[in-house]
Amino acid sequence: MKKTITILLCTFNEEDNIDELYDRLSKIVAKIPKYSFEYLFVDNASSDGTVKKIKQIAKKNKKVKLIVNARNFGSECSHMYGLNQVSSDACIQIASDLQDPPEVIPDLIKKWEEGFKIAVLVKKETEESKFISNLRKVYYRILTKISEVPPIENSTGSGLVDHDVINYLRNTPDPIPFFRGALVEIGFPIGIVNFIQPKRKKGVSKDSTFYNLYATAMLGITNHSKFPIRLLAIFGFILSVLSFILAMSYLFMKLFFWTSFNVGVAPLLIGLFFFGSIQMFFLGLIGEYIGTIHSRIRNMPLVVESERVNF
Repeated sequence: MKKTITILLCTFNEEDNIDELYDRLSKIVAKIPKYSFEYLFVDNASSDGTVKKIKQIAKKNKKVKLIVNARNFGSECSHMYGLNQVSSDACIQIASDLQDPPEVIPDLIKKWEEGFKIAVLVKKETEESKFISNLRKVYYRILTKISEVPPIENSTGSGLVDHDVINYLRNTPDPIPFFRGALVEIGFPIGIVNFIQPKRKKGVSKDSTFYNLYATAMLGITNHSKFPIRLLAIFGFILSVLSFILAMSYLFMKLFFWTSFNVGVAPLLIGLFFFGSIQMFFLGLIGEYIGTIHSRIRNMPLVVESERVNF
């Protein structure tokens, strides 16, 4: 009996890419007859013709499944929710915008056949904006330094996971998942598939806005590192010591050079703004941790479905 593999595709306003995506996937799947493939689309309430196009494909191919979310719950939640619906021997998740080339699928399967329960896509090179690319590199270097379990640098979050990994993730639900970090935390050996990321040809990226990039970055930090909170305590202690030394120095100068020593307004203003900005930064950081805790306490569902097709 053939082993089964689900290809998971999360979509949001990808009308221009669906036809090419399915066509390329179909050609690749046809060249791997020893496995039985199915497709699972999880759509984040697209406002264009994405859902209509997927339904047209699903009419012709009953192995194409579709879940339509009631609203946009974000790519991470949709990805994890889709993974929870998979009962196959393995699941391959790639981006629906074609920036993860479907042609990498045979390489991911090869890693699985070699015994890896997890295989991830890692960008060797990218044709995206140099600014965004360099920003990602800096972020991953920082995250690697401060995380208890360092993530895989330049991982796109896409790849293949075995059914054992799927079962683990299903049994340890997280209402605000950071998938690429969770894979590393599990502890299974990870196979790496390097690829060159092409530039997006059609449509507009929804995950490259400053807010979305910031939200993902903060999620990675708050989920996988206590270092910023500990840094706050260390930094506070160092500043308090320096402030005490500075205060004693000023007191000494005033006592012994009363007439000639003038404090001036500038040092006071600089000190006030410096300490104020430090406080605001760390208050914001604490707020991110509290927000993460709050989301977990509420324990809301990953997504709410509005429709299913071919289940």
